[in-house]
Amino acid sequence: MSTYKAINLVKHNEGAIGPELFEVVEKTVPEPADGEFLVRQTYMSLDPAMMGWMTSDTDSYIPRVELGDVMRSSGIGEVIASNHADFAVGDQVMGMFGWQEMALTDGAGVNKVDKNLPPEMALSVFALPGLTATQGLYGYGHPKAGETLVVSGAAGSVGSIVGQLAKADGLRVIGVVGSDEKADWIVNDLGFDGAVNYKTDELGAKLDELAPEGIDVYFENTGGPIQNYVFERMNAHGRIVVCGMIADYTSANPSPGPNWMRIIKKRLSIQGFTMPDYRHKTRELHAKLTPYVQNGQIKYRAHVLEGLESAMSGLGLFLTGENKGKLMVKL
Repeated sequence: MSTYKAINLVKHNEGAIGPELFEVVEKTVPEPADGEFLVRQTYMSLDPAMMGWMTSDTDSYIPRVELGDVMRSSGIGEVIASNHADFAVGDQVMGMFGWQEMALTDGAGVNKVDKNLPPEMALSVFALPGLTATQGLYGYGHPKAGETLVVSGAAGSVGSIVGQLAKADGLRVIGVVGSDEKADWIVNDLGFDGAVNYKTDELGAKLDELAPEGIDVYFENTGGPIQNYVFERMNAHGRIVVCGMIADYTSANPSPGPNWMRIIKKRLSIQGFTMPDYRHKTRELHAKLTPYVQNGQIKYRAHVLEGLESAMSGLGLFLTGENKGKLMVKL
């Protein structure tokens, strides 16, 4: 009897991320029933949002992963058995397949992916990162040529795409990163106008140097001290898009937000959002993003870990900032 490996969540994240939260199990390879098909995953995405899905919190935008369940994640793979009219053996597909080598599905939320599209590019650009960047920037950031945009987590999968889209649209783009290597990459490879290293730069002075006319759009992926410095430099009618707060994902005492008086004085718009609300817009968002990719205006880099079990320690890279590019696991 054939088997495959899966990883279950066995402890909730209460401030520490590591292999102790998970259990590797063996499962029997299932036979698809009518209307089902079986996917062999080739690549599995790791995303900062997972740290929120792993907590005991029941008051969130998406149900938590319950103890004993396969850890949730998106991935890409190949259909290897099918009793579904719309999916054939050999199709390359993307969906929420979880931390497992194989996934049985009825096709809900699963999309076909062009076989000529490399899996690393599919997960780095056309999966959650590209959809999130496109929806957040255009749905709430409302960028205009000549404005200044600051994006935190700028070398990450979402932030790097946000910055490149804004740059292509004629904005001045400043990225916040955590190392000189990442600063060099976003400026010299991606074309950002400047970079702030939040670990070594004097934050206020650096922002004044790079954005002397203030900031019109702030795309927030990380939280942390930089948030207040950017907030204090927002221009009138500025827009703040709150996508992630990784600095607080494992904190028992999240940092307080900035004073709301500036929201009134500068008439700021602040919008939090998550992609599950916009899954129905996937085709529309792809249509918006694709021309930028075709024109060579979107570059990416993938940080690939090897083997299913590498995911258990790989998530910790988000907390140390050691990941370089879109983090994923090759199975």
